[in-house]
Amino acid sequence: MSKKTLSPAVAILYTFFVMGFCDIVGFATSYAKTDFGLSETLAGFIPSAVFIWFLLLSVPTALLMNKIGRKNTVQLSNAVTFVGMLLPFISYTLPVCLIGFALIGIGNTILQVSLNPLLSNVVKGDKLTSSLTAGQLIKAVCSLTSPYIALFATNVLGGWHYAFPIFAGLTLLSGLWLMLTQIPKEERDEQAPAGLKETFQILKDPTILMLFLGIVFVVGVDVGSNTVAPKLLIERLGLAEAQAGLGSSAYFLGRTVGALLGTFLLMKLNDRKYFFWNILAAVAALVALFFVKSQFGIVALLAAIGFTCSCIFTIIFSAAMQARPDKTNEISGLMITGIVGGAIIPPLMGFATDKMGSQAGSLLIIGICMAYLVFCAVKLLRKAK
Repeated sequence: MSKKTLSPAVAILYTFFVMGFCDIVGFATSYAKTDFGLSETLAGFIPSAVFIWFLLLSVPTALLMNKIGRKNTVQLSNAVTFVGMLLPFISYTLPVCLIGFALIGIGNTILQVSLNPLLSNVVKGDKLTSSLTAGQLIKAVCSLTSPYIALFATNVLGGWHYAFPIFAGLTLLSGLWLMLTQIPKEERDEQAPAGLKETFQILKDPTILMLFLGIVFVVGVDVGSNTVAPKLLIERLGLAEAQAGLGSSAYFLGRTVGALLGTFLLMKLNDRKYFFWNILAAVAALVALFFVKSQFGIVALLAAIGFTCSCIFTIIFSAAMQARPDKTNEISGLMITGIVGGAIIPPLMGFATDKMGSQAGSLLIIGICMAYLVFCAVKLLRKAK
């Protein structure tokens, strides 16, 4: 990478840290549930406020990006995220928090659609893959450290919601850095972005439908595990929300290590076999989580689930692209739309928890998601033969 492109690349890679802010919804759900006296069912809709926008805005964002450019689209996401982060701090009420989370979700949707293409403007060839991997690791670091920022805000500043202006400041830094950064070349796609109708018509292909649902469920496992992590520590060990947020950190630590290790292992191993054995290990860890009561055991199993599920999204996404290489744009938009799983699964977890009277209900819903992923892994292995 030349000096001319190094500075823009660093500025863009830093923005991946902002992309990780959508994962604050995991520990934020526990705090909001306690502060506003919510039932598990109602608390389960908090992640929906963030992730529903992936269903509604992914493809429209691609259309917008084609008109205003990649850098401007990323900057739009920074602006929306900045406002979303300030609202809960300005007025800490449930309606305002939900609006803030919705804006964070909108900003994150715009960012996920536009940031990778923007990075491709400054990083070319073989280095692009490694740079995208580095970006995902930076995102994972944000997810890992965010609960500690909330813990600091609780213990030092007087309330967990004081973490929001910290996140807003980090978002503002991204916007200012990009504003002052000259992107070498603002490329435009020659092929027009897919429309909603054209994108969803691809679901008539059974393989694409299977893989799309795989994205929905793996994101459901990810957001669901992140959400249930602190709740398990609160329910079984009586920890306060501030300390219980470390359960989310354990999950994201496992996911970070798994993504880093998987980057190298998938260069040598069959990705579909890797998917199969990892999802089986994840199921085993989840089953054990039903019975373990010690803090070390719960934290270790949450980290194991994060580790084993860390590369599944990428494997499914890649399989979908390979299944229909003639529909690259449509497949990309469709798979990003599948992130709506993060909005669908947590309310089901909350409902099941209220019905069963414990977080075993949440674990059961995550188990159903994992069962589908086992089915998906088996089908992919059979197709490869």
